[in-house]
Amino acid sequence: MSLLWRNPLRISLAADRLVLRANRSKTSSIALQPGPDPEWRPAVDALPGVLAGFRNHDVSLVLADQFVRYALIAWNPAVKTEAQWLALARHRLATVHGPAAAEWDVKLTQTAPAGPRLACAVDRALIEALATAFAGTDARLVCVQPFLVAAFNRIRKTIGGGSCWLVIEEPGRLTLAFIDQGVWTAVRSRRADRGWRATLPALIERESAFLALSHPCTRVVVCAQDDFDPDMHEAFRTQAVDYRELALAGSEA
Repeated sequence: MSLLWRNPLRISLAADRLVLRANRSKTSSIALQPGPDPEWRPAVDALPGVLAGFRNHDVSLVLADQFVRYALIAWNPAVKTEAQWLALARHRLATVHGPAAAEWDVKLTQTAPAGPRLACAVDRALIEALATAFAGTDARLVCVQPFLVAAFNRIRKTIGGGSCWLVIEEPGRLTLAFIDQGVWTAVRSRRADRGWRATLPALIERESAFLALSHPCTRVVVCAQDDFDPDMHEAFRTQAVDYRELALAGSEA
């Protein structure tokens, strides 16, 4: 007997937790104990037991940015094929990260028809471990996205052709992306302590100086793990979005 439809399940996978939402039901969270390297191992090891309760589900998986390395590859009209773009991305990642980049699975995301490509690199061992975790279950993995990509896809309509900073919080780190008049300009990751909310203006000022922006951008979309007060900094037009809600949203916000 063939199935005419399958049920959707979204999972946000991070080092310290799995967060799930099936069929627009209430979100559930599973806390994990940190283990030895690789840091993704406890989450992946927990998947088969979790999936046992979700037979006949199509799973969309969102990976925390802590598991992903990003590189923004400038548009180059001389690069004609996807293979050439991929080779360029691999070269860029190897230049920045060294020999470790040879062990990464690299995918490219188009940001605009003639705009930069976003290279997303994940440990090849993580991809293989995910395939193993789903094998033998009645769940089917249909999509894997890094959080930054998933977040941008959900909010892109609100950005349109404008400019904004996208700030994503994960434990101990921030990912910052700058979109300038609809064009991706920079992606950076940095360590952050609990006080980053109070120092956000200084952080954005430093990043703006690094990019040599001629005009400061005061629009900021903050995707935080916990509550963020959008009125905290009067000089900014800030929109606060819950990390888990954005990861588990089924359509663009």
